Amino acid sequence: MAGADRGTTGAKNPVSSAKAPAWKHVLFSVVLFGVLAACILGSIFGGGDSGTDVPAPAADERADTVPLLARATADQGICYGWSLTEGWGSDPVNVGSNLGDGVAVEDNPSCPRWVQVVAEINYTSASSESSDSAVVRVTGSEDIGYAELSTVRSGLERLGLDEDAFVDDPGWAVTRAAVMLPLLAVEAGLAQPAATPSAGPVSPTPLPAAGNDFLRDRWGWLVATFGLLLLAALLLTVGVVQRRRQLREAVPAQRAGAGTAGPRTRENA
Repeated sequence: MAGADRGTTGAKNPVSSAKAPAWKHVLFSVVLFGVLAACILGSIFGGGDSGTDVPAPAADERADTVPLLARATADQGICYGWSLTEGWGSDPVNVGSNLGDGVAVEDNPSCPRWVQVVAEINYTSASSESSDSAVVRVTGSEDIGYAELSTVRSGLERLGLDEDAFVDDPGWAVTRAAVMLPLLAVEAGLAQPAATPSAGPVSPTPLPAAGNDFLRDRWGWLVATFGLLLLAALLLTVGVVQRRRQLREAVPAQRAGAGTAGPRTRENA
């Protein structure tokens, strides 16, 4: 009986031990599938992709652009501004004009005549097959025609401010385009160029004396000639001194020779 019980017990244990791992594998697979599904759904329907946000122009870019536009408005009588939009038909990310940062020119009572650059940027998520894109337009008040605005828009592209520049750095591109609007408005015939400040009469300063052309053009030759003459005079002086020394040494020798030759002549006689 004891052996039978042990046999029975030994037969039941393999069945229970075989069933337990199977349930554990199934439970582990279900949990793993649920975690993966939650991660995928969270990435798709989560709080959005931060990489699709369009950055506004930097504070220094806006601060530098506003006074330039204000100066152009004072000279030309046209208000200039910019508008940066994220996506199609959404609220602007940033606007600005000669009136200040955050102040638009469109439908502004202070700007009866205005021109602005409008950039609409569309950034797509990393999982999307579509590429980033931008639409750049130049709009103006009702008294400004389509032909003039098209000329201004073409001028922006000619200056390198095309759609690719706006996609790469929309904040810099939109403020840079706004600064170029006054110049392109003059080119399109919308405004007159700023008057060049005229300087008062200036009395000419008398030039210094020109001097002698002969000496100025030939001073090198004159210096060389003077040096050669000085060297020749030095050599001549040295030669004369040496010649005199030789003559002084030769005279006593001749006198001594003349004294000895006399007696020999008389003896011979």
